[in-house]
Amino acid sequence: LEEGDVLVISTKYISNSQGRIVDLSKVKTSEQGLEISKKYQLKPEIAEIIIRESDKIFGGIGGFVITSDDNIMAPNAGIDKSNAKKGKAILYPHNPYLISEQIRRKIFLKMSIHVGVILADSRLMPARIGTSGVAVACAGIEPVLDMRAKKDLDGNPLKVTFQAVADNIATIANYKMGEGGESKPFAIVRNSEAKLTDRKIGPSEMAISPDQCVYVRGLANPP
Repeated sequence: LEEGDVLVISTKYISNSQGRIVDLSKVKTSEQGLEISKKYQLKPEIAEIIIRESDKIFGGIGGFVITSDDNIMAPNAGIDKSNAKKGKAILYPHNPYLISEQIRRKIFLKMSIHVGVILADSRLMPARIGTSGVAVACAGIEPVLDMRAKKDLDGNPLKVTFQAVADNIATIANYKMGEGGESKPFAIVRNSEAKLTDRKIGPSEMAISPDQCVYVRGLANPP
């Protein structure tokens, strides 16, 4: 690591270190879990974990439930059975922003350098094929660049544009880290020109509530 680097770490790597691994055979399913299981053609134990890990369930299709937890929208509450032993599932990390900050501080104390830390996962984009990266949490890096009032090529002021810095870096790293058996749980992104900071980053800086999302609002109000 060098001064100014951004260290991107797989959320699965963090989840494993926290013991956020569920033995599906030991999950007891509630009535609501059975209902979700039947409605969306999921295994009862998976449906039960989705309920436990979600703040809100929006709907879904066979095999997938669209959920939100701490304003992070994801299919099946981010539960993943890939890179987990048979019969087990990996959940999102607990307190990801706190973990990011702790890692950032430990690096500074040990190496006396300032770095950004991003906990990254893969995600599906609406109406797109394949996965890209998403920053589940970060520390030491300004996660969003406010482009409002800046001008485009024709001199027109931008009115609503924000650049998702942390998500873009997470996508770059996710591409190199891979999705399968690459065994690359982290990546170092260098010369990103991202702005580093010592201030504490909070969840509300990268995510908005679903009722403010143009996709959610648009799909909830069909023509």
